[in-house]
Amino acid sequence: MDPRVQPSSKYFPVAMADNEEPYPSLSDYHDYEPNLEFDDTELQSPSADIDLEKSLANVNGTVGTLDYMESPVSDGTIEENFEEELVNAPQVEGLTSVNDTATGNLLDDLEADDSKEDEDFSDVAECGVVDVVGDDAVGRKIIVVSACKLPSNKEVDHPRLLRYLMYTLDKFVEQDYSLVYFHYGLTSKNKPTLSWLWQAYRAFDRKYKKNLKALYLVHPTGFIKVVWQLFRAVISAKFGRKIMYVNHLQELKLFMDLDQLIIPAPVLDHDEQLMKKLNKKKVSLVEQETDQKSEPLPTQQFGVSLQFIKANNNGEIIPPLVQKCVEYLSLPDALETEGLFRRSANINHLRDLQSRINLGEPVDFGNDVHLAAVLLKTFLRELEEPLMTFDLFDEITQFQTLPKDERPRQVKILILEKLPLDNYHLLKYLIQFLSKVMDRCDLNKMTSSNLAVVFGPNLVRSPNSQLSLAAIGPINAFTDFVLVNHDQIFII
Repeated sequence: MDPRVQPSSKYFPVAMADNEEPYPSLSDYHDYEPNLEFDDTELQSPSADIDLEKSLANVNGTVGTLDYMESPVSDGTIEENFEEELVNAPQVEGLTSVNDTATGNLLDDLEADDSKEDEDFSDVAECGVVDVVGDDAVGRKIIVVSACKLPSNKEVDHPRLLRYLMYTLDKFVEQDYSLVYFHYGLTSKNKPTLSWLWQAYRAFDRKYKKNLKALYLVHPTGFIKVVWQLFRAVISAKFGRKIMYVNHLQELKLFMDLDQLIIPAPVLDHDEQLMKKLNKKKVSLVEQETDQKSEPLPTQQFGVSLQFIKANNNGEIIPPLVQKCVEYLSLPDALETEGLFRRSANINHLRDLQSRINLGEPVDFGNDVHLAAVLLKTFLRELEEPLMTFDLFDEITQFQTLPKDERPRQVKILILEKLPLDNYHLLKYLIQFLSKVMDRCDLNKMTSSNLAVVFGPNLVRSPNSQLSLAAIGPINAFTDFVLVNHDQIFII
């Protein structure tokens, strides 16, 4: 491979052989415990609800020994069905029987609360516990949960916090997604009880678990490992394989662009302290781009500008890769594929194809519809400047503040007058293709709103690469409006 070519994207800074797991064991360092003000007595002594030692002995045939969780790995492919494993999971004596009443009460409350959509969560949202930020290396939406931002039990009751989490996830769980949990900052003041954790697991039914493809536990401590050991017998094996320990932010960089994550300052500070303790070079996220940038090959398609691609392809406005993807995905069998653009692809196949495309080799999707769909999203996401340009970001994020009767005119001005001409033609080409996808939504389940959730953050990005949860809503609403009204917008 030519050394000047970035093999796929900045998300893959290390090489991996074809027979290696796409999600390797991330580190040998698992045992550093931050000095937090939080009480582990409920884990260190028997409780009325759970006898940990007895429960583990009943399930594993061992007595009194906790063999801490190994780093499970995923094969990078879709795991369609594990409901059976959830149903048939072994029951931990004491855990299910004692807590079913409490869990049942919480589930009853959630089901009875039909007004969740209308409930005002503004006070919880201000805490910033949950953020939805762009896509990971294989096109999955990234949801970030920060423990250091959890409010204390006195400020927000945890059942209401659970309703807020479900309300937020409801918008994204119909497509593949990854969840990043920053554990640092969990203290005795904001730490939920073990019974609440079990209730939350039960409340998040198959709808939420099915499309969760990776759960990254960042900066895990002994508390996380003991909780896992406690619940592992009643958690499905397939769900367990989605969980990965990430001990340093540099490890997380293997799977996603850290610049798009909104990482709390305490987490950044804690990570630097960990690096110092391990006698490693001090790492600052601002200075993490260690790879020297080189001039791209003329055939490069990923991570360059539209102008560069046009200049190296005889002035063609539509990039060759986009044309190949659209032509392939426009075939009837592809258009009718359920979950088109909502499913991820095998990470090894994706990286290999990106490398070959950047070298100018022929595109071969290998009859994999989802691979072609992820490549198209990846191309848009990795453009040097987003298709809707950085200059239009502020206007687009104000879309929902416009009066409804003003929206058609303002969107036309934005797209027809303010968008560069080449960007306009590529956007028109893309939207016309997506209209064909919408026409088959009875089979592929991809309505305009579903497509907006998938494509919005790939078409619109902020200059600092970070998308807050507050910006995602307007961006998706804008994209949905363009999709629904494309016949009236693209008149040139």
